[in-house]
Amino acid sequence: MEIFKFFLVGLLWFGANASFLEDDKQALLDFINNLAHSRDLNWDANSTTVCNHWTGVTCSEDGSRVTGLRLPGVGFHGPIPANTISRLSGLQILSLRSNGISGTFPIDFYNLKNLSLLYLQFNNFSGPLPVDFSVWKNLTIVNLSNNKFNGSIPRSVTRLTHLTALNLANNSLVGHIPDMGIHGLQVLDLSNNHLTGVVPKSLHKFPKSVFVGNNVSVSDSYDEVPIVMPTHKFNPNGRNGRKLSDKAVLGIIVGVSVIGFIGFAIFWTLCCFKRDNGDGISSKLEKGGMSPEKAISRTQDANNRLVFFEGCNYAFDLEDLLRASAEVLGKGTFGMSYKAILEDGTSVVVKRLKDLSVGKRDFEQQMGVVGSIKHENVVELRAYYYSKDEKLTVCEYYSEGSVASMLHGKRGEDRVPLTWSTRLQIAIGAARGIARVHAETGMKLVHGNIKSSNIFLNSQNYGCISDIGLSTIMSQIAHPIARAAGYRAPEITDTRKVTQPSDVYSFGVLLLELLTGKSPVHTTTGDEIIHLVRWVHSVVREEWTGEVFDVELLKYPNIEEEMVEMLQIAMSCVARVADQRPKMAEVVKMLEDVRRNAESVNRPCVPESSTQPPRPEVFETESSGL
Repeated sequence: MEIFKFFLVGLLWFGANASFLEDDKQALLDFINNLAHSRDLNWDANSTTVCNHWTGVTCSEDGSRVTGLRLPGVGFHGPIPANTISRLSGLQILSLRSNGISGTFPIDFYNLKNLSLLYLQFNNFSGPLPVDFSVWKNLTIVNLSNNKFNGSIPRSVTRLTHLTALNLANNSLVGHIPDMGIHGLQVLDLSNNHLTGVVPKSLHKFPKSVFVGNNVSVSDSYDEVPIVMPTHKFNPNGRNGRKLSDKAVLGIIVGVSVIGFIGFAIFWTLCCFKRDNGDGISSKLEKGGMSPEKAISRTQDANNRLVFFEGCNYAFDLEDLLRASAEVLGKGTFGMSYKAILEDGTSVVVKRLKDLSVGKRDFEQQMGVVGSIKHENVVELRAYYYSKDEKLTVCEYYSEGSVASMLHGKRGEDRVPLTWSTRLQIAIGAARGIARVHAETGMKLVHGNIKSSNIFLNSQNYGCISDIGLSTIMSQIAHPIARAAGYRAPEITDTRKVTQPSDVYSFGVLLLELLTGKSPVHTTTGDEIIHLVRWVHSVVREEWTGEVFDVELLKYPNIEEEMVEMLQIAMSCVARVADQRPKMAEVVKMLEDVRRNAESVNRPCVPESSTQPPRPEVFETESSGL
C-alpha cells in the first residue's frame, strides 16, 4: 500500500511538472510569434525537447520550469507582447539586450517574482522605470542602460538588499539620486542622464565617472579613496599642538607605505594591461573573458554593436564573446584568430583584424558585401564588430580543422592521409567558392588571401573558403607573414595590390600543395629554403614529373592521368604573366572535367598495398604538354 502511495505521489508530481513546462513552452511560443524578429530561432512547436535545446532557453535541474531566457541580438522590433514572458513564473535570468525592443517597461513583469538577473540594455524602451522594484526581492544585477527611459529613479531600488550591480547609464532620467546605501552594491553607472542634486554620501565609494553627464554635484568631502594628509606644521604651543606619539608616526609611515605600494601595483598593472591591449575585446578572448554581467557592458557603447547578417541564427552578442572561454587558433596574415566557446556550447571563430587602411564606413560596406555571399563553398561571415580600438569578424567554427592541418599534420603510422578523391573535392569546392566571390560587385571582388589554412571541408567534404575580401581594406604596405608569402603572385611584390588574377595564382599554389603534399615555402633537411612553384617548374623541366606527387597518393591505382591533368591546371594558374592565367570559372570547369573523367573509370576506392611509384614513362609522356 505504501509503495502504491509513493508511486501515486510521484506520478502526480511528474504530471504537474510536465504541465508547468508545457505552459512555459506555450508562453515562449506566444512571445516569439507575436514579436517581429530578423533572425530565425529553432523553436519548433512540435518539439518535446525545450530545455537546453531551444536557442537561448535553459531550465531547472529537474526540467520542470524554464529558468533562463537569453536572446541577445536576435533583431526583435516592437514592444514585448503582454501576457507572454510574464507567464514564465519560474524565470530567474532574462536577457533581451542588443535588440530593437520599444515601448514601456512591461508592467506584467511584476509576475516574475523569482527574477534575479535582468539585462535589457541597448534597446529602445521608453517611459518611466518600474515603480516598485521591491517585488523582485532576488534581483542581484540590473542593466537597463542605453535605452530611452525617463522619469526619476524609484526609491524602491534602495530596498533591493541583494543588488550587486545597477546600470542605468545613457537614458533620460531626471530628479535626485536616491540614497542607495546598499551594502553589497559593487557596480554602479548612472552616467549620461539628466539627474540633479547632490550625490548621496553612501555612493562616494564609487568613482566620479559613474555620475558624469548629469547636473549633479558632490560634496567637498567626496573622495573615492579618502586620504587626507596634513598641509600645515603642528604648533607645539597651540591647543591642538600636541606632539605625535611614536606609535602614531609609525602608523602614518606604515599607512603611507601601504598606499604607495598599492599605487605602484595599480600603476604596474595598468601598464601591463595597456601593453597587452587589455582595453580591447581581444584581451578578454585571450584570457577567457570576465563576466559581462559583472562588467555591465563597460566595453560596449550604443553605436558599436556586434552586427549580424540576415539569416544568422546565433543568439549572442558582444558581451557573450567577452564571457566566452577562448582558445588561440593562430596568427594569420590579417590578424589573430580565436575559437570562442559561448555559454550555450556554440563555437565560433573570432578574428581580430589589424592594420586597417579604411574607416568605419568603408569597412562596413565591405563587410556588407562579404556577408551577403551565401554559397555552399564559402564560409559565411556571420557578424562583425567595429570600434576605434577593435575590429572583429565572426564566422563558423570547423572542428576538423583546415586543409593545411589535414595535409601537413604529423605524418606517421597513425596518420589518416587525405585521399585523392578528397583532395579533388577540396580543389573543386574551393574553386567554386572563389569563382562565386569573383562574380560579386560586377566581377570586381577579390579574395586576396587564398591558402590552405583558409580552406575547410563542408558537410559534403568539398572545399570551403574563408577570410574573404579582407585584403582590400587592410594596409597595402604590410608584408605577408612567411608562410603566406609562397601563395603571393609575382606582381604583388611590386604593386602591393591583389587582383582576381593574383587569386588564380594563389589557387594554383594550393593545387600544387594538394598534389605534392608540400608547403608553399619549406625547408629541406639541409635547411635550404624551397619555393614550391620554382621546385615544381624545375622538376617538370627535367621531365621527372612523377617525382612531383605526394607519396601518399602513389598508393592509389589508376589516378595518374587525373593527377597530371590537375598538375597542368595548376601550372596554367601559376603562369608568371597575369594575363596568361585562366579565369576561376574556367578553372572550375577544368577541374570538374577531371572528376568526370575519373568517375568514368571503374577503379577501386582503396589504395593498393604496393607503395611503388607509377611508371615514370607515363608522366614523361604526359609532361610534354606542360
